[in-house]
Amino acid sequence: MENKRKNLKKNQIVAFLITVAIVVLVNVIGSYVFTRFDLTSEKRYTLSPTTKDILNDLNDYVYFKVYLDGDFPAGFKKLRRETKEMLDEFRAYSKYIDYEFINPSESSDANERNEIYKQLYQSGLNPTNLVDKNNDGSTRQMVIWPGALVSYRNNTEIAIDLLENQIGQSSEEALNASMQNLEFRLIDAVKKVTRLMKPNIAFIEGHGELGEQEVYDIAQTLSQNYNVVRLEIDGKIDALIHRTQDEERDVKAFPSFDAIIIAKPTMAFSEKDKFLIDQYIMHGGKVLWMVEPVYATMDSLQSQESTIGIEQDLNLDDMLFKYGVRLNRDLLLDLTCAALPVRTGQMAGQAQLEFFRWYYFPLLQSASEHPMVRNMNSIKADFVSSMEATTSAIGVEQIPLLKTSNYTKVSGAPVFISLAMLRQAPDQRMFTTRGRNVAYLLKGSFQSLYANRIPQEIVDDQATDFMEESKPTAMIVVADGDIIRNQIDIRTRRPLPLGYDQYTQNTYANKEFIENAIGYLVDGDGLIDIRSRELKVRLLDPTKVNQQRVKWQVVNTLVPILLIVFLGFVMAALRKVTYSKKSTSEKNIEHNEKE
Repeated sequence: MENKRKNLKKNQIVAFLITVAIVVLVNVIGSYVFTRFDLTSEKRYTLSPTTKDILNDLNDYVYFKVYLDGDFPAGFKKLRRETKEMLDEFRAYSKYIDYEFINPSESSDANERNEIYKQLYQSGLNPTNLVDKNNDGSTRQMVIWPGALVSYRNNTEIAIDLLENQIGQSSEEALNASMQNLEFRLIDAVKKVTRLMKPNIAFIEGHGELGEQEVYDIAQTLSQNYNVVRLEIDGKIDALIHRTQDEERDVKAFPSFDAIIIAKPTMAFSEKDKFLIDQYIMHGGKVLWMVEPVYATMDSLQSQESTIGIEQDLNLDDMLFKYGVRLNRDLLLDLTCAALPVRTGQMAGQAQLEFFRWYYFPLLQSASEHPMVRNMNSIKADFVSSMEATTSAIGVEQIPLLKTSNYTKVSGAPVFISLAMLRQAPDQRMFTTRGRNVAYLLKGSFQSLYANRIPQEIVDDQATDFMEESKPTAMIVVADGDIIRNQIDIRTRRPLPLGYDQYTQNTYANKEFIENAIGYLVDGDGLIDIRSRELKVRLLDPTKVNQQRVKWQVVNTLVPILLIVFLGFVMAALRKVTYSKKSTSEKNIEHNEKE
């Protein structure tokens, strides 16, 4: 009996020493090998490879001052918690991430609070005025600053909004979108604040492109991340390409701009301008083309009931065909479309408007799973044409981005356009064409339009630095120029946010698409892939919360206690049975030994 007890004690000591050794070994290995486990279904806490690369490249502290502290409603508390968890994830991959949460409304002195608010507003943060309703029906006014100031070394702080606040969104949708985009917003801020120079973007003009007021909102948005200018090529050889000469008098050419935007030209391009754009692409330049092969505009319908959509020759067909796409001379009508306001009368001095579906305003959807358009809401188009990939561009990947719905009608130019269709029910048999592609991403090495067409003396001239095949680059071609055009407020005559329709008060994803397009062209796939992630935010049903609040409070309070008490009784019973058996066994052994 005594030997058995010694062996049992020895085994317990050995088991204890083995456990200690395993714990020590795991900690030693963990100090050299870093890993984390994400058990969420959508991998919420798994950072993208691009984010990890940016964090690993940091060599000095990036400091976040997050103004999301205080007594908030549940939705904003969740946004605060998600922000903190994301920053903790960042800090797990880089010791150079630091943060603090600040309550800007903490002071009881109204003058001091207002001074803090003023400083935050001047720094670029935007307040949100919130009315919080209590269960007893009372309300309270709150000023929340859902944003952060990010600094790096001695650089100027940059402001980022953590709340997606699109016009027309409900508060739940806004908070949902905010939490989905947290990784993108935070890592994008890190990249911006640590970037020594902003990339350069140019809006090309001189061919009847959209004016400054018409692209004002997107230009202002892009200027937060890029140096944005308007540029007229006008045949100037150095307009798009910067040339340098070394000591050996060798000429080296580089694109002067990281990307250029050609937004709805209405005049033909000269061959010289085409040549300069071609060589800009050959040297690695990126282009966002928004070109309409058929000219049609709502302005023509302001004073008359009908107009004609006619072909317009921009002298770009051969160029785009060479690069990999063909724009068709047609207009697409779609049953999935935006509404058009029509004045039907007047009452008490106010115009009476009715809204009718206008089939020439199709709502575009994603045509592929490319990160640039994945999970994107509808994009409003305006007299859009179809396009298709060609087989002439060898070595170029052609990826469709946007398309119409499966209830499309194709009308070849010239197209008779009449407001009379608003008063007629659509003939469903005419809208049977499956979705037609209206935007493509082209990437790879492009062949120059002017290969074997340029005189030999120009080819040999070092000053021109002519290239027949491009460096690996990319371009995006859209068969509609109006997707980048913002509306002008009919009362104030000021530009409205891109994608916002002042008549229906709907907000479409036009701005998001343009931002993604430029972001992809300038920075590649990485950040765009982060932006297109979809995370499931499981929102509580507010009606059930109010009706069943007491029930679930009782359940969450009593059930864990009762479960622990029950397990305690079970363990005590099992222990009693076990020791009772051991005691009986020991007594039998002693009895046998005595005999």
